[in-house]
Amino acid sequence: MLRRLNIPGGSYLGLILLLWQLPNVHAFQTTNAKTLKVVATASMISDMVSQIAGEKIELTCIVPIGGDPHIYEPTPKDVQLVAQADLIVRNGLTFEGWLNELIENSGTSAKTITATDGITPIESQIYKNATDPHAWMDASNALVYIDNIKEALVNMDPQNASFYSYNHETYRDKILKTDTYIKEQIATIPVEKRILITSHDAFQYYGRRYSIRLESILGVSTDADIQTSDIIRLNKIIQENQVPALFIESTINPKVLQQLAKDNDVRIGGKLYADSIGDKDSPAPTYLDMLRHNTDVIVAGLTMDSVISDDMQEGQVGNKSLVYWSLAIALIILFAILIIIFNRS
Repeated sequence: MLRRLNIPGGSYLGLILLLWQLPNVHAFQTTNAKTLKVVATASMISDMVSQIAGEKIELTCIVPIGGDPHIYEPTPKDVQLVAQADLIVRNGLTFEGWLNELIENSGTSAKTITATDGITPIESQIYKNATDPHAWMDASNALVYIDNIKEALVNMDPQNASFYSYNHETYRDKILKTDTYIKEQIATIPVEKRILITSHDAFQYYGRRYSIRLESILGVSTDADIQTSDIIRLNKIIQENQVPALFIESTINPKVLQQLAKDNDVRIGGKLYADSIGDKDSPAPTYLDMLRHNTDVIVAGLTMDSVISDDMQEGQVGNKSLVYWSLAIALIILFAILIIIFNRS
């Protein structure tokens, strides 16, 4: 038998008020739940974070789209941005040389993660203890990036863990498909034509993964001076290997590369994206779009010489036909003039 609950008369009103307030307490907790503030250093990393976190976080990128992270100079606004952050996601491998000072000056208590942790870096052949930071150019490395990003998000925002995990797996499949796509497309370039010449050395990971030789005017950082020896070296490579095209980059002044192409009578094969994705109206508005666009441009540029040769041959045949017809007409006219002169005599 249930015992009857004894509540003093004066307590009924308090109980009713308590029950009435419970939904409002829940609503207050829900509306005041803190949204995780995440700051990414560069646009490629920002896009990866966005693909996993969606609208569950407040995401900001320090270096704007089209900016060069190698030589970026933080602003007072960046100091405030970092100070208010909960999580900072960086590339590492000496890519953001300005970041440590920015973090120190901001006094932030944010957790900082390095998205490249777990990736074997390409060591510089020129500078001791220096590494190539452009690990994202190899799509398979992006799997490491997104693992590190997802783990950080889950640890800091466990209530949305299943959301992050689902998006991570979906994005992982897209990355794997992109990796396969690049392999298949690069394989269509004749081996002897797989020489990619760009403004700066941002494609070594791409070359190692997809079997293409890389040459550039500048080293891994754009914060360097162009050496005459590098121009001489590239002239020799272009001439000896009959390189059909050179490629400019979206974040670097193209003048030197354009002059190099002009001096060697080769064309510019197109614009590649390396240190930044493009804006929403560009052919590379996301990280994966960037990799696919780069691949399509590279393949088109390095295989177009055969098409051009065919066109030139057709043009030469057409020119020869025109010469023959011109000679025939000239002979007919000459023969007619001779007949007229002969008849008058």
